[in-house]
Amino acid sequence: MSAAASVLEDKSTLSRADRWFFRFESVLNLAGGLAIFALVLLATVNVLGRWLFSAPISGYVDWVEQAMAFIAFLGIAYTQRMGGHIRMDIVVGLLHRRWLWFTELVTTSLMLIITLILIYGSYLHFFRAYSIGDSSLDINLPTWPAKLVVPVALSVLALRLILQIWGYLRALKEGGDKPVAVPLIESAAEVAAKEAETVSGHDE
Repeated sequence: MSAAASVLEDKSTLSRADRWFFRFESVLNLAGGLAIFALVLLATVNVLGRWLFSAPISGYVDWVEQAMAFIAFLGIAYTQRMGGHIRMDIVVGLLHRRWLWFTELVTTSLMLIITLILIYGSYLHFFRAYSIGDSSLDINLPTWPAKLVVPVALSVLALRLILQIWGYLRALKEGGDKPVAVPLIESAAEVAAKEAETVSGHDE
């Protein structure tokens, strides 16, 4: 059983939208992983170039700084869908059914409000950098592409939160204990069992 099993599916419109959007989030997450891989290669070439030829990559620090935005933000919506963000659920974990879904609905709605505010602020930050032609100090690398990643990734996160709000509203209405399109809270034992299955190679 994989981590994705904590998000249930059915044949509803909500579940279909969740699965479709998850494919898009997975592509962005893959892009973030590729950015990490490229950064590792860049660091390797930089170290070897400095050691063997006394010729490190010009503007290495500038490239690393720009890559940080891709690494940090491209997978943020994917992680939200998988329920992978760090959260304190000691109290929430004691709730069940409608009380649980109501609490999740409130907290997710607050997250959406905060995310929308961050989208607005980060877009202004990007637009300012684009307008003035802001660039890095060493090799004058344009900074606006990295700054554009932030509002774009946060916009994807906002859409994910809207889908989850839809899921919690549906769960609140139906009152069941197995809603679709939202990450279910797992006990420490369940998480440990999944990790053990993954490591042992018996992941299904």
